[in-house]
Amino acid sequence: MYENYIDKATKIRQGEEINSSNLQEYLTKILSIKSDIEIFQFPSGFSNLTYLIKIGKDEYVLRRPPHGAKIKTGHDMFREFNILSKLYPFFNKVPKAICYCEDAKVIGAPFYLMEKINGVIIRGNSKTINKLDKNNMGKIANNFINNFVELHSIDIHKSKLNEIGKIDGYNLRQINGWIKRYNNSIVDECANLKKTAKWLLNNIPKESSASLIHNDYKYDNIVLNSKNISEIISVLDWEMSTIGDPLMDLGTSLGYWINHNDPDFMKKLNLNPSSVEGNPTRDQFVNQYALKSKININNLIFYYVYGLFKIAVIIQQIYFRYNKGLTKDMRFKNLNLWIEDLALIANQSINKKKLDNLF
Repeated sequence: MYENYIDKATKIRQGEEINSSNLQEYLTKILSIKSDIEIFQFPSGFSNLTYLIKIGKDEYVLRRPPHGAKIKTGHDMFREFNILSKLYPFFNKVPKAICYCEDAKVIGAPFYLMEKINGVIIRGNSKTINKLDKNNMGKIANNFINNFVELHSIDIHKSKLNEIGKIDGYNLRQINGWIKRYNNSIVDECANLKKTAKWLLNNIPKESSASLIHNDYKYDNIVLNSKNISEIISVLDWEMSTIGDPLMDLGTSLGYWINHNDPDFMKKLNLNPSSVEGNPTRDQFVNQYALKSKININNLIFYYVYGLFKIAVIIQQIYFRYNKGLTKDMRFKNLNLWIEDLALIANQSINKKKLDNLF
C-alpha cells in the first residue's frame, strides 16, 4: 500500500554537485567497483547533504557536510561514521557504515558511505501522512516512543559508545554550547530567544543518567516498512549523537512535537507530522516515555524549552549560512520567521509552566 511512498532521490541542487570522476576513481580503489556510478540527491533535510550513489544494481548513501558549515561537532563525518560502526552490532535499526574518506580533494569535503535503507519517511509536508488513518498513526507513534526507550537503554560500555562523550557536566555544556552558537550566528536580534537563553542558564538540572542519545530524534529521521507502515526499520542522521542525558534527548524531540490542537502558526512550522490525529500530545508523549523507560522526570519544562531553543539555534545557523550566500537553497529564505516563533513558544511554556495548551 505504501510502496509508492518510499523515499526517493532526485536531481542534485545547483551548487551542491559532486565531482563524479573523482568519486568514481576513489570508489574503484576502495570497493573494487566495475560499473560507472550515478549520483542523485535526497532533497529533504536542512543539515548534512545526503546523496544516492548507484553502482550497477547496488545503491549506497553518501553523507557530507553542508557547504559553508564550520561547526565541526555537528558535521564531523568520521565521528558519525564511527558511531554507526560501533552501534551497528548492538542496535539493528541503523544503516551499515561502508567506508570513510577524510581526503577533501575527492569531492570537496570529508564524507562517508553507508548502505541504503529502502522505506517510507513521513515528514510534515509528506503526502504519505494523508494516507495514514488514526489507528496506523497511533501505532507508529507508540513504536516511535518504544524505539526511543530502546535506544536509550543500549549498553554504552559493551558497545564502547562511552568513548564518544562524557556525562559529567553534560547539561551545562549543552546550554553554554548552544548559547555560544546562537551568539556566533546572529543575523537578526531576537529578544525572546535571549530571554530563553538566560532562563535556561538559571535552571539547569543535574544529569538524570548516562546513555547514548540521538539528539535529533523525530519522525523524518526514522524509516518505516512500506509493507507494514507502523514498523520502524531504521533510524537515520546520527550526526549529533553522543553520550548524554536521555531527558535532554527527550527535550529535543518534544521541541519538534506539534499537537493537533496547537494554533495554526505552530502547525505551519511543519517540524513534524505529530499533529496528525492518532498522535499523543506532548504531555502524553512524556507520560508514555516515563512509564516505559522507568525514568522519573522532573524539571519537565526545562527539557522542552531546551529543545525549542536548540532547534531555533540550529535553524539560525542555517539561516546565517543562507544570509551570507554560503548556500543558495531557497527553502532557507524565511527561516528567520521560524526562529521568532520557536522563541515565542519557549517563553510561553516558561510563563505558563506547562507543555500543552500554550496559547
